[in-house]
Amino acid sequence: MIKKIIKIFKLLAYSLLVLLLMILIYLATAFFLSIYKIDSSTEFNDRTIDIFILSNGVHADIAVPVKSKEIDWSETIKFDNTFSKDSVHKYVAFGWGDRKFYLETPTWDDLRIDVAFQALFLSGKSAIHATFFQDLRETESSIKLSISSGDYKLLINYINNQLQKDKSGNPIPIENLYYGLNDTFYEASGTFTLFYTCNTWANDALKISNQKACLWTPFVQGIFYHYDH
Repeated sequence: MIKKIIKIFKLLAYSLLVLLLMILIYLATAFFLSIYKIDSSTEFNDRTIDIFILSNGVHADIAVPVKSKEIDWSETIKFDNTFSKDSVHKYVAFGWGDRKFYLETPTWDDLRIDVAFQALFLSGKSAIHATFFQDLRETESSIKLSISSGDYKLLINYINNQLQKDKSGNPIPIENLYYGLNDTFYEASGTFTLFYTCNTWANDALKISNQKACLWTPFVQGIFYHYDH
């Protein structure tokens, strides 16, 4: 009996050691790939459109002008889908993530271990969170970038391709889901995993639009690192 108990404890200790080793490898990989920078490939004098990278400390959004010559987002990301239906906004921010996590975690105080586990390890539907802002300015949690029209078109295509569409080609809103007065959610493509997070999505948006970015990062700090150095 004692031998069996010792064997069980050894197995548990071995499993815990393997788990800790895997976490260390994951964090080390994230660190080194985050500090490896992919630089911007656009000449500065071509950059005429202002966008923002936003952070709440855990999650990154990409904010773009609501209206420009390249696109009028209000024609597809409709003000009427927000709770306030207020149309006086200059920017709209896009964030991507696990649909269930968005639904059940409106604030970080609502975070539950089972929901986080499901988002990280179990394949589920994803969603895009769109938030309107009357204006934005640079702060410690808001980075302003000026990009070219060509690069902005690449970013537009990236976001549009992530939005699931109905038969008429319109994004599919998630009904009655809001975090505040001026935001809304849409059905999205892709799957949130341990290796492809909301911040990986935002980092890929920067890479695709030829902006400074990490080689890979699951964390918002990896993105902001390259704009603080």
